[in-house]
Amino acid sequence: MTETVPTEPPTPPTSTSPSASASTSQSTHADGRVELGPGAFPADSPFANEDLRPVPVAERRWTTYNFAALWISMAHCIPSWTLASGLVALGMDWKQAVLTIALANVIVLLPMLATGHAGPKYGIPFPVLARASFGLRGANVPALIRAAVACGWFGIQTWIGGSGIFALGSKLTGGEWEEAGRIGGHPWPLWLCFLLFWALQIAIIYRGMDFLRRFENWAAPVVIVGAFALLIWIAVKADGFGALLDQPSKLGWGADFWPVFFPSLMGMIGFWATLSLNIPDFTRFGASQKAQTWGQSLGLPTTMTLFAVLAVLVTSGSEAVYGEPIWDPVALAARTDNAFGLLFALFIVLIATISVNIAANVVSPAYDLSNLAPKFINFRTGALITGVIGILIFPWKLISTPEFYIFTWLGVVGGLLGTVAGILIADYWIVRRTVLHLADLYTPGGRYWYTNGWNWRAVLAFVIGGVLAVGGSYSTVDAEGEKLGPFPVDGIIPFLKPLADYGWAVGVASSLVLYVALMAPLQRAERAERAERAERAERAERTAGTV
Repeated sequence: MTETVPTEPPTPPTSTSPSASASTSQSTHADGRVELGPGAFPADSPFANEDLRPVPVAERRWTTYNFAALWISMAHCIPSWTLASGLVALGMDWKQAVLTIALANVIVLLPMLATGHAGPKYGIPFPVLARASFGLRGANVPALIRAAVACGWFGIQTWIGGSGIFALGSKLTGGEWEEAGRIGGHPWPLWLCFLLFWALQIAIIYRGMDFLRRFENWAAPVVIVGAFALLIWIAVKADGFGALLDQPSKLGWGADFWPVFFPSLMGMIGFWATLSLNIPDFTRFGASQKAQTWGQSLGLPTTMTLFAVLAVLVTSGSEAVYGEPIWDPVALAARTDNAFGLLFALFIVLIATISVNIAANVVSPAYDLSNLAPKFINFRTGALITGVIGILIFPWKLISTPEFYIFTWLGVVGGLLGTVAGILIADYWIVRRTVLHLADLYTPGGRYWYTNGWNWRAVLAFVIGGVLAVGGSYSTVDAEGEKLGPFPVDGIIPFLKPLADYGWAVGVASSLVLYVALMAPLQRAERAERAERAERAERAERTAGTV
């Protein structure tokens, strides 16, 4: 079948009320937001269901505060608290660690805003946006990759949250839980906490996205209060802060620093690279472009940087009090003998972990899996599948060491997702100039059908970009020469090893350039076809005028 790319629709007139374009069956509001006309949604299509349907403009209600609160809630979690610890363990001082985290989050904000633009404008989730570039069937490739990553993150966060509940609960019970019988090397109450925490999160997401919005609104300030309460407590107990703030860098700022800095920067970018893809899952509910732009800009880089500083200050205080730096906030809170303090810490751990885990790691795979089989998997079923996979990936092994966590898990994931992000940005901003035809995103044989639902150009750009981004992945060795990680020391593909430390950036840049280049002939052919149609119409009009 002949492949096509969308042609730019006739521009509807701008007014205070929607004005419909008959050729596209969609209307554009004065603020630029687009929605389908009455009866235009192809509900009977095998690629459509109610969860994937464009959100009507009247239901796009998320404000700047909603988006900022979303990011505050997601950033204030135990893994982001311990990011600085991983960098300090690699030899950085606290200033270098905070700088790395701050720079990474400013960088990752840019693709976040770029892909998030389609949400408020068209009301579509990430897997539907991916159909424009990959095709209606091909979109399952990036969607399933994103879903797999989210399932892994969901498992990690659920294990961390369950472990936090176990640690604080064990303290409340006088350590009895620690002495309980063991299953798989861990006390059985730990497994119980893990499973109960898992069930609580699934129950919340079953309430839907509007409930999640309300939950994030009040969770954000609660978690901030909890973080500052921990800071005040340790500052009073330590009568100041400890020596960690004065600890010099083991790397300096010279030749030893940069080989650690760049892979660490890519790892920190990889921490939120997942959301830079599926942020339309949230921005589709945005009341305006301004709301999502300002909300994300105010919420992400500022909060992550603040949280890193709080983590360093609190950990430095713990070193002054206990003689060793305690990076895990749960382990630190467990040092108190005050029952109220333990219960307060338990409450904060629950809220912080639930708020990030549901928003970041359940919403996306629920939509992604629904996109795989819209008539059989809805949002709630996708959420349940996510939960099951999150248990089966053995999350307790993924975060076993800083080297594995930062370089292997975050680095490789960031590289692959950067490749997808490059294609989405290239397609939406360069190829289509932000113009989409909503009905065709759900219709076989439409503009985004390409060849049997697949755009081989996007797939090829993804494969080549992915190989360049992660093909050189390698493992380091410790002082005894033991390999740290699953990859060969010389890299999977040795000549690509120099690129491995820049995986996310390589993925974004290479796939973006490749996709634009591969789509250029198709765009030229489409322009020539439009010109030919226009010329035929003009000739027909002249002929009719002479008769």
